[in-house]
Amino acid sequence: MPVLQTPLGSHYAHLAFASQDNHLSRVEKSAEGEEEQVISAFDRLKVDGERQEDVDEPWMKYFTEDGDTYLHLSIIHEAQDAALKIIDLSKGGPFLNIQNNQRQTALHLAVITEQPLIVDRLLKSRCDASLVDDHGNTALHIACRMGSMTCFSLLTQGCPQQLPAILHTPNFNGQKCIHVVATQGYLSLVENLIQLGADVDAQEQCNGRSALHLAVDLQNFELVRLLVSKGADVNSLTYGGHTPYHLTYGRTNGDIQKALYELTASHLRKLPDSESEDSDEYCEDSDDGEMYDDIRVMGQ
Repeated sequence: MPVLQTPLGSHYAHLAFASQDNHLSRVEKSAEGEEEQVISAFDRLKVDGERQEDVDEPWMKYFTEDGDTYLHLSIIHEAQDAALKIIDLSKGGPFLNIQNNQRQTALHLAVITEQPLIVDRLLKSRCDASLVDDHGNTALHIACRMGSMTCFSLLTQGCPQQLPAILHTPNFNGQKCIHVVATQGYLSLVENLIQLGADVDAQEQCNGRSALHLAVDLQNFELVRLLVSKGADVNSLTYGGHTPYHLTYGRTNGDIQKALYELTASHLRKLPDSESEDSDEYCEDSDDGEMYDDIRVMGQ
């Protein structure tokens, strides 16, 4: 398998992704002119005007040291014309689903870089939206974490057959999309996910917290009210035997405690015998600092 060598070389360096307000919110832009270099490098290869089924074009066999294809590179550097051309030539084929060394597909990268036009074209070209990266995240997990309503809408509308399975897919931290948006406090996305069929009472795999438990942990009264109004089970127990009400002990928001006290079954109001609350046993969330800490190109 040839390794991609282009004039870009070490000039690419890397694109850094930073977490801001607990979600990925920006991409450090590549140097001016790199978009043209990506397009130029791609254009130097022979590209037939029409892709024939089951025929591999030469440009499909090129990879960087980090496993990125020309499609990955075009998306990373926001060379949209080149990316769209490659997608159109690869429609319905396995090339669209190639994962780099971080197991990121073109769809993952299009969501990370917030390019809805690319996301839409990939979905219409029948890419696989259920694939996960090396943190177990689907592209929808990423859109949920970033709070990207546009990408969220495209992903939930563009793969109706895969959506039920995606909504029930936990990442490697044990979190489904409903937990991701609850953690970030995105009320509209929480409501949308529930309407789309997400289980409002789904439990994190690491400790059994539901979205309502998370809302209490975050002391987010608006989220608590929304979840309760959508039928969240106030008597749901974590693996340690704690209800959402139990997590209000020692917390400052009296409104949450009062609301949940009235709704919680009387026999479940007393704290169970345990040394610590489940809220102190957070799922390890590597997404904040490491998940997309950087996208490396050409080994840089």
